Amino acid sequence: MTITLNHTIVPTRDKKASAKFFADIFGLKVDSPVGHFAVVEINERLTFDFAEREEFESHHYAFHVSDEEFEAILARVKKAGLEYSSDPMHRNKGEINHRKGGRGFYFYDHNGHNLELLTRT
Repeated sequence: MTITLNHTIVPTRDKKASAKFFADIFGLKVDSPVGHFAVVEINERLTFDFAEREEFESHHYAFHVSDEEFEAILARVKKAGLEYSSDPMHRNKGEINHRKGGRGFYFYDHNGHNLELLTRT
């Protein structure tokens, strides 16, 4: 049996705004609501279900993307005026990394979640 992740709940202050932000940056679309979640389909096997919470800790979400997707997402991050960095602690602002012969960077969403893109795993 192959185990795959089906969905994860992303805590947020405003589920609709957070789902729209995420979908816009990643070039995705917000799906029809499911229950009390705002849903973004990442791929045919995974959704991010945004749920409103009064309090929550920030999380880290890492995404393996193609070189073309990397370029498009980085361009949208820059256009949105978001700060990005080559390291998870955000010390090397405005830089990308080149780990394992690929490229990667980190940025925060509006809820403080640390999002990572990488082209090689």
